[in-house]
Amino acid sequence: MALKKPNFDSINRSLAGKGFALFVKVVDKYAPDRLLLFALNFLDKHVPNRLISFAIKWAEKLAPRRLRSTAIAAADEYIPDEVANSRKVCAVLAAVGKYIPDEMIPPESTGRWENLRTKFHIPKLVSSRHK
Repeated sequence: MALKKPNFDSINRSLAGKGFALFVKVVDKYAPDRLLLFALNFLDKHVPNRLISFAIKWAEKLAPRRLRSTAIAAADEYIPDEVANSRKVCAVLAAVGKYIPDEMIPPESTGRWENLRTKFHIPKLVSSRHK
C-alpha cells in the first residue's frame, strides 16, 4: 500500500487564503481609518526620499533576485480576491508598493508584478531614487 503524498500547492494555497482572509478581517474591523490615513500621510510627507532610497538599496542587497521573484509569484498566486476587495488593505499595499522601483523587480517577474499592481491599484513610482 503506497502512501499518498500531500499536494503542497493546495495546502499552501489554502493556508495562505485563510491567513490573508484573517488579516483582512482584522484590519477592516480594528484598524481605524484615521490611523491608516495618518500613517500613509506620514510616509508620503515626512519620510525623506533619502531614507526611502536607502531602504530600497538595503532591501535589494538583503533579498536576492530569486527570493524577490518567488515572493512576487507567491503573492500573485496565493493572495485571494477578498484581499483586493478590502479598501483598507489595498490602500496600505498601494501606499507602500508605489515606492518599489521597477529596477528592483526581477525580469522574470514583471508580468506577475503588473498583475499585482492592477489587483491592488498600486501606482507607478515617481522616481525619487536619484534625488
